[in-house]
Amino acid sequence: MLVLAICCMSLLIVSLDVTVLNVALPSMRRELHASVSGMQWTIDAYTLVLASLLMLAGSTADRIGRRRVFTAGLVLFTAGSLLCSLAPTLEWLIAFRMVQAVGGSMLNPVAMSIITNTFTDPRERARAIGAWGAVVGISMAVGPLIGGLLVESVGWRSIFWINLPVGLLALALTLRFVPESRAAHPRRPDPVGQLLVMALLGSVTYGIIEAPSAGWDSPVIFGCAALAVASLTGLLVYEPRRAEPLIDPRFFRSAPLSGATVIAIGAFAALSGFLFLNTLYLQDVRGLSALDAGLYMLPMALMTFLCAPLSGRLVGNRGPRPSLLIAGTAMAASGVLFAAFSAETSTPLLFTAYVLFGLGFGMVNAPITNTAVSGMPRAQAGVAAAVASTSRQTGGTLGVAVIGAVLAAGTAGGAGFIEATRPAWWIITGCGLLALVVGAATSGRWAMGTAERTARALERTAAAPSRTAAPPRG
Repeated sequence: MLVLAICCMSLLIVSLDVTVLNVALPSMRRELHASVSGMQWTIDAYTLVLASLLMLAGSTADRIGRRRVFTAGLVLFTAGSLLCSLAPTLEWLIAFRMVQAVGGSMLNPVAMSIITNTFTDPRERARAIGAWGAVVGISMAVGPLIGGLLVESVGWRSIFWINLPVGLLALALTLRFVPESRAAHPRRPDPVGQLLVMALLGSVTYGIIEAPSAGWDSPVIFGCAALAVASLTGLLVYEPRRAEPLIDPRFFRSAPLSGATVIAIGAFAALSGFLFLNTLYLQDVRGLSALDAGLYMLPMALMTFLCAPLSGRLVGNRGPRPSLLIAGTAMAASGVLFAAFSAETSTPLLFTAYVLFGLGFGMVNAPITNTAVSGMPRAQAGVAAAVASTSRQTGGTLGVAVIGAVLAAGTAGGAGFIEATRPAWWIITGCGLLALVVGAATSGRWAMGTAERTARALERTAAAPSRTAAPPRG
């Protein structure tokens, strides 16, 4: 259980950093004289680097040692947090957020790999993952409150200080209690695949964020689109030809894993867009302080906190389908309250929407993670966990980019905040419906059969080197 606690501490500082930062956005924007796109970059520079490096971190940990990579991640993330608190300009803050992200990429997938190799019983692993998911709820519950209190009393720079004691404590406990582990037959590095992934995510994100100001028909945006298409084509052509690709296409023969990937992108896009819009609305439109804004969003955070472990137990006992159906329905209903019923204009409706979204997001995390790691051989747990984590961060990156671009385009056209966000709320509603439909389609008996066949095929491939390896010398 101590290993689980250490892994949850790493997730806490990574998740807390996102919720705390959202509350501080208006204060940061005023002090650093940033635009909407500038605020988007303080979030997306982090999630973009994180998404780009998660697969590399997972496979590297399987190869050179999970504790070693996890320790390095704690050091980098803690140092990056200190640097963020000292950033003199927006550009330096974005750069230091990228340092944080490099460290964060070494934490979540590696921690999940450690959990997977520690809890081998499926039910125990589902419950452990439920506790892991509850940490996201804790970060959402305390993040806005702590962030609001710090912003109001000390200033936005202090929000990065809270990572320092947690990171240092987790580092000390890791060195003392976490055993080293690695895959018996780890995958070889794939630098070409890694560069293609980074080019794809970077070009898409940059194009979406900068298009409202540069113009959708500008040469820069066309260049981003061309680079994204070329990178995606390169991945589809190059990766299947490698014996050990960065992203093994066979993973996605598992319908539950493919579905979990799509659901993760949609759910975390909805979450990041939801937090981005509500933070700006509560402080810039309603005129609330950072602390009061955090208190307003508390119902959402508490529901996530309560529902995450419940979802973990539900997945362990009944499989992922009930959690996914509840999650998709609740998130879509929350989006509809904003998009069709102007929940912003009525405090009871606003709190109802917060409760529904917290319920949905609390239920969705455990089935995503459990499906990703349970359908893969334990020897490749780092890579499998990184697939789910990459999907989450990709969704978070795209959510802020798309929702921010819609907001910027609406306000540039002269619309008020509520009118400008109406299309954004329909997008968030669509993300909830995506989780509902895809969850229903990829969690039945047929889908589970594809997961079992995929796991057996990967197990056979992983065992092949042991049968053909040359005898040791000497």
